[in-house]
Amino acid sequence: MDIGQIMKVLPHRYPFLLLDRIVEIVPGEKAIGLKNVTINEPFFVGHFPGHPVMPGVLILESMAQVAGILAFASVGDLDDVEKSMRDKVIYFMSIDKVKFRRPVVPGDQLRQEIILTRHRGNIASFEGKTYVGEDLVAEALMKAILVDRETEGD
Repeated sequence: MDIGQIMKVLPHRYPFLLLDRIVEIVPGEKAIGLKNVTINEPFFVGHFPGHPVMPGVLILESMAQVAGILAFASVGDLDDVEKSMRDKVIYFMSIDKVKFRRPVVPGDQLRQEIILTRHRGNIASFEGKTYVGEDLVAEALMKAILVDRETEGD
């Protein structure tokens, strides 16, 4: 999936869309996403001046966005996931056992490898790992719920 396809599925937009491409997806099993980290990211202005480091919470958010794509693809039609998920939204319920292994800096490319570990009803659990090259930089266990999107005025 390229960025255009991702934006048809996820509601996130700049500066909070933290995913550039999905390079592999197997509905019900796994997904691999990429995020290119550049010095132009707005958070580098204050985190940290003279020593830019990507905030850990944004690394987790990037993993969560890949997990969201996997969740949508696992319950909808992969060929038309944006149509089948138009009226759905995913909310994360928990993120556990988070570990950060090394800082992420401008010029790095994040590779998020997300595995769907459990799917029951509208709740899904994931194991996520983020790499830069061959280096593991972050990992976490995540749980999310897929619900109907509320319409305005309800």
